[in-house]
Amino acid sequence: MPLFDLSEPSELAEHRVTATEPDGLDAWWAARIAAARAVAEPVSLVRHEESAYGPTPVWDVEFSGDGGDRIRGWYLRPAGTEGQRLPIVVRYIGYGGGRGLPLDHTLWAAAGYAVLVMDTRGQGAKWAIGATGDPGRSPAGPEYPGVMTRGISSPETYYYSRLFVDAVRAVDVASELDGVDPSRIAVSGGSQGGGLAIAAAALCGDRVRVCHADIPFLCDFHRAIKITPKAPFTEISDFLAQHVDLVPAVLETLRYVDCALLARRITATTLFSAGLMDAVCPPSTVFAAYNEITALKEITVSPFGVHDVPRGHIERQLRHLREHLG
Repeated sequence: MPLFDLSEPSELAEHRVTATEPDGLDAWWAARIAAARAVAEPVSLVRHEESAYGPTPVWDVEFSGDGGDRIRGWYLRPAGTEGQRLPIVVRYIGYGGGRGLPLDHTLWAAAGYAVLVMDTRGQGAKWAIGATGDPGRSPAGPEYPGVMTRGISSPETYYYSRLFVDAVRAVDVASELDGVDPSRIAVSGGSQGGGLAIAAAALCGDRVRVCHADIPFLCDFHRAIKITPKAPFTEISDFLAQHVDLVPAVLETLRYVDCALLARRITATTLFSAGLMDAVCPPSTVFAAYNEITALKEITVSPFGVHDVPRGHIERQLRHLREHLG
């Protein structure tokens, strides 16, 4: 993909989110999260495949997300850490994928961290298997195939309103797990997972100590749906090409879930990554979120990067975790 978006450092450093923040955004999210916490039921932890994972303990997790809906996940710990209180990394998954298998997430356990992997409601059929449905999808109106337009005519019914609350509840659960130090929580993910990490860090405030957001999705919606030629943002633009009457309502909904607007609330030490040839999550949209953060932050920029993360950046993340999470 050739350069198609802002690419000069000075342009990216000056770019700001296109949309304005709706009045009462903090109160709206606080009420929604409080409602989910009020109906939450106990977390279920079932030991998974001891014969396969041996000394590395793995649990199949189920917890209450938005509206009390049960969300699946994995909980892994490093071998030989029984009785120790560990820092924990909460992992979120990219678009179309689910929690996969525990073997997909052993890097963080191998590096000495507990890890909680959140399954993504209504996804997990494209490149990594999932195990969580989306009970809140109906009756939310028409939608384009995928989840980007599910319930998009209102923030109350929008799919990502539910998913962001799930992400916050995953942090709640991580902080309460036995053997976890609740003062040392990181959130992490790439693409959609990066957007969820931003949302969780923003909505959980100082409960999150480190935020890793790789090539994050769900940022600067109002710009992204006009400039990117690739899915998933094009699900929204294709939808609006037909549902012209819904344009004002959709643009209003997107202001509630724009991670670039939410990012200004982040207090965690943050590490981003961006690719200047990324047509899925254009670099200007990534910088729209990055530039709103006032906490300690860093960004890795790949001049020829598309929608992927250079392998060397993963080692930088591990060093960053070691420095800021312990």
